Amino acid sequence: MTASVRKLPTGFGRLWTAQTVSSLGDGVSHAALPLLALTLTRDPMALAVVTAAGTLPWLLFGVLGGALVDRWDRRRTMWVMDAARAALLAIPAAAAAFDVLSIPLLAAVAFLLGLGGLFFDTAATAYLPDLLGRDPALLERANSRLRGAQTAMSGFAGPPAGSALLALGRAVPLLADAVSFLLSALLVRSLPAMPRPVPEVRETLLRQARAGASYVFRDRVLLGLALRPAVGNVAFLAVETVLALFAHDRLGIDTYGFGLLLTAEATGGLLGAGIASRLGRRLGTGTALTCTAAVEGLAILVLAAAPNPYVAGPALAVCGAGMGATMVLGPSLRQTIVPAHLMGRVASTSRMLAMCAAPVGAFLGGWLATTYDVRTPLYAAAGLLLTMTAVTASMTSNHRVETALRAAARTADGPDHPASKGHARESAPDVTQ
Repeated sequence: MTASVRKLPTGFGRLWTAQTVSSLGDGVSHAALPLLALTLTRDPMALAVVTAAGTLPWLLFGVLGGALVDRWDRRRTMWVMDAARAALLAIPAAAAAFDVLSIPLLAAVAFLLGLGGLFFDTAATAYLPDLLGRDPALLERANSRLRGAQTAMSGFAGPPAGSALLALGRAVPLLADAVSFLLSALLVRSLPAMPRPVPEVRETLLRQARAGASYVFRDRVLLGLALRPAVGNVAFLAVETVLALFAHDRLGIDTYGFGLLLTAEATGGLLGAGIASRLGRRLGTGTALTCTAAVEGLAILVLAAAPNPYVAGPALAVCGAGMGATMVLGPSLRQTIVPAHLMGRVASTSRMLAMCAAPVGAFLGGWLATTYDVRTPLYAAAGLLLTMTAVTASMTSNHRVETALRAAARTADGPDHPASKGHARESAPDVTQ
């Protein structure tokens, strides 16, 4: 039976359900936390602290977190982190019920939720290829379903649910999110256990973290895959920072219309995630990644020049489709070619680069809009995306991707990643050259 018609294992259904439920809770809290903060203060800086606190764990502990995940049992890491986040949310829920909620408490909760998310997401990324036998076709199908569910729950269903639950009481959305984490923990706990990769020669945590980061930077395919979301986040955050102002001042869109604009982008994201595997099969993964990156840049260019919302909406939908496909194809390829004992560190390094780039993009967008015009950040973002496409096209070409896949297949046919082999691979020259 070929990989294209193989069924996803039963365990994936439980993992998908767990992440779907958790994504719904994430969408609820994504809307509820800022609104809760708004009931406590109107100070923009205080509100920004709550928002930024959730991203700090990736900036401070991203690579170290990946090194720890590579030492720990990944299934246990996932369910323990979800159970811990469920318990954590009881604290602000109780504080809201007794009317002692504060901005410092919300910021601390956002930080700890982000820390739990770091470990959960990294462990889930490393667990999935083990569950699916590192089959490229199955990984693309699985990531397509996971991405689609995440977009639907956190982008469509969660935020309005969070706003509606907040109307019932300040503690209600927090308790709903806690329940989602608890259900996710129970489902993940029932997943099949996977054998741990054979440990490497005993090293300090810092040395292992550094080895994982250097593995990314020395491999042309992995570096190309990491640069796409990093540069993309600079561009997209530059756009997001001024998008509401651009929509209001240049497109004449009111608050309701702005919500429809964001819905168009999320709808495109769902479509892109759904067709990613087909694009990969038809064009080859490397060419498909180049095409989706180019589509994102061209769509933002059209958005920058859009004279009305009837052009802007489809442009954002097309951009969302490119992003959705990229976020299926890129992680699936990474999960196929990275050795199991390095998966946590490689995934967290790539995610950390993307997270570090986000505030750069936000600052760039604000500065360009203030110094020049509100359209300028959009044109700059389009230029960045198209330049990134040209730079990384050769790094993730079909030839390099196929070479990396063949090397990964040869490794999989050998011993189960013994420590000595792991170190030899880390110091070896780039096999995709």
